[in-house]
Amino acid sequence: MSVPMLPKGKRVRVTHQIEERDRVTAANIEGIVESVEGRPTGSWFAHGKNDRLWLPRLLLRKDDGELILVNIDPQTRIVSLD
Repeated sequence: MSVPMLPKGKRVRVTHQIEERDRVTAANIEGIVESVEGRPTGSWFAHGKNDRLWLPRLLLRKDDGELILVNIDPQTRIVSLD
């Protein structure tokens, strides 16, 4: 999965969906983009960089200053609010 191009300082709403057995749960987070980058997980993956599984991650700053690190997967939706 490629890392989406989001400029630092852009206000976005991220909707992250979690598919469960009989329902889908969604969570919305709004904030300002601090960074977007691929970061390694603790999982081993033979064909990944440094033999690790890498995931795109989005660092957001919420209005109250809290920093949130969001893993981006195929079910994640990002909408610009600018």
